[in-house]
Amino acid sequence: MSLINSFIKFDLNETTRKSIAEYLWIGGSGKDLRSKARTLPEPVTDPAKLPLWNFDGSSTDQAPGDDSEVILRPQAVFRDPFRGGSNILVMCDTYTPAGDPIPTNKRFNADKIFNHPDVAAEEPWFGIEQEYTLLQKDTRWPLGWPVGGFPGPQGPYYCGVGADKSFGRDIVDAHYKACLYAGINISGINGEVMPAQWEFQVGPATGISAGDQLWVARYILERITEIAGVVLSFDPKPIPGDWNGAGAHTNYSTKSMRNDGGINVIRKAIEKLGLRHKQHIAAYGEGNDRRLTGRHETEDINSFSWGVANRGASIRVGRDTEKAGKGYFEDRRPASNMDPYVVTSMIAETTILWKP
Repeated sequence: MSLINSFIKFDLNETTRKSIAEYLWIGGSGKDLRSKARTLPEPVTDPAKLPLWNFDGSSTDQAPGDDSEVILRPQAVFRDPFRGGSNILVMCDTYTPAGDPIPTNKRFNADKIFNHPDVAAEEPWFGIEQEYTLLQKDTRWPLGWPVGGFPGPQGPYYCGVGADKSFGRDIVDAHYKACLYAGINISGINGEVMPAQWEFQVGPATGISAGDQLWVARYILERITEIAGVVLSFDPKPIPGDWNGAGAHTNYSTKSMRNDGGINVIRKAIEKLGLRHKQHIAAYGEGNDRRLTGRHETEDINSFSWGVANRGASIRVGRDTEKAGKGYFEDRRPASNMDPYVVTSMIAETTILWKP
């Protein structure tokens, strides 16, 4: 292993102008990430200067075998924390050879919404709280839990410290630093209520960038857990029973909400979200019904509510926002496995463009 590590740590900048680009894309399930690498003749930081590429869509459930080519179009570039130097991670979306977005390309429609003049003028900001669970590789049971058994009840684990309360901190800290290196605006981490469950926050990020950054942060986490021999789960309720589920609470504000008197804009936006509750829930992630039960800091999936500092509501408005009369609100409904392109663009479309 030490010999392998010595090759991995080679600084290519000392010997060649060439660099490595890892192309990333979302696979056929809409939740899995795929990647493959290519050599570039020189370092590139502008996605517009990167070549289109392709992959075998029949192997990712994104194209039939008799017409399997899917095109990768680079959209955002990040520094590669695994290879370092001038090497990059490239977030791509996916198209047919004729140039049409394939069904799993949710970025395409999201980008159209964020480029709408009315949406762009509002400069929508998002902060996404991504929760996830670390599982033991062989048993698929949460990391640190007794095999086939349970730890003590919830209570001491949220933001907890100690070998009997915090499981996987080395993975979490490695991910934190790797995201900062990559250029992702990761704003914090914390241990969650269920042991072996963690959270990282991406944002504030404007428009489509929020989706790009969250998907790449997920990829980096998947790579780190791969190295550690730990399984990463974005299931919204990985353990049934009296345990908190995993969400992706989405904080949101527009320029009008951030200006004086913005609390009135916030109230109107929340009212719109309530009127389209069913449409949002349908797009907010698979298995969310197992999480949104009205217990464990959630509202029931069939109900819509909002409140100040209320973590049992669909929408939470912070005390600081109420006091200032402007700011942001938190949509607590999205599941941990949600597509951030879908969720962020849907919130923007409903609150800015939709006319009830």
